[in-house]
Amino acid sequence: MLEKLQIVRQRFDEVSDLIIQPDIISDQKRYVQINKEYKDLTKVLKKADEYESLLHSITEAKDIIKNESDPEMLEMAKMELSDAETRIPILEEEIKMMLIPKDPEDAKNVMVEIRAGTGGDEASIFAGDLYRMYTKFCASQGWKTELVDMSEGTSGGFKEVIFSISGNDVYGLMKFESGVHRVQRVPQTETQGRVHTSAATVMVLPEAEEFDVQINPADVRIDYFCASGPGGQSVNTTYSAVRLTHTPTGLVAQCQDQKSQHKNKEKAFKVLRSRLYERELAKKLEADAAKRKTMVSSGDRSAKIRTYNYPQGRVTEHRINLTLYDLNNIINGDILKIITELQLAENTEKLKELGEII
Repeated sequence: MLEKLQIVRQRFDEVSDLIIQPDIISDQKRYVQINKEYKDLTKVLKKADEYESLLHSITEAKDIIKNESDPEMLEMAKMELSDAETRIPILEEEIKMMLIPKDPEDAKNVMVEIRAGTGGDEASIFAGDLYRMYTKFCASQGWKTELVDMSEGTSGGFKEVIFSISGNDVYGLMKFESGVHRVQRVPQTETQGRVHTSAATVMVLPEAEEFDVQINPADVRIDYFCASGPGGQSVNTTYSAVRLTHTPTGLVAQCQDQKSQHKNKEKAFKVLRSRLYERELAKKLEADAAKRKTMVSSGDRSAKIRTYNYPQGRVTEHRINLTLYDLNNIINGDILKIITELQLAENTEKLKELGEII
């Protein structure tokens, strides 16, 4: 462990020098990467200092126990030794996790798309429930959400809703939510009291910066149209809504949430960039998944990942066979405990790949 930490210290010294170089500062993409690495290494070194301090305490305590005759000093040394030896393995595991190579995408903001699947009106209502669950989760994390586009369901909820999330390490947590979410409950429209199964698809796209994806303006067809849905006269009677079509790929992005045509166009381009970026990222994730037995964050987006069963009050996370009987809290935004377990499963696989676990 000490050898690995020495390598980290050497890299920290290199990064500390790089971050103040004029050519790095002038290259926005490179500067963002170096600055992120600097912050990550600082966190590791804080743990490293604690680890090395504990090792020093153990050496001192053992020396006192060996040479000291004063009962009070001996007792204090034994307590210090016991505390340090208890803390050391915990700290080693924490450092191991921190030394796992970071996914450079994890720090990015995201675009989230929720689409109602099978189940008719009930699927739209469920899509609305998922949207509410995520906005509450984001609020608990101190993240900001912003609606980009939506198509409301006939009985509530959404046929489709797109929103952005910005904050610290958003993609690192939200990437685990991509896939098919299934709900089992008695729909509001069901008169016989029968349990139905409906579904909604969630896509989490890392938000691409302009330096991540270069879009040729000649490749984009721009259409302007009147916004639909709520918004009042100023929204519904002017050509403020924007639809972008990327000719080479056929990808479409639109936004009608804002009164300003310019703001809608800006948001639509963010969605388009993220979708183009996600296409390339998906290829990389498929290659990574082929190397690993399990890759919980890159599963097929058509794969069923989670079931919310209302009659039994349970939520089942199928990728890691986790079942929690806490549906009410989870659907109200308390999903961190599920994400934490998914992160642990993924990190365990990464540690195996790195040869840390035999």
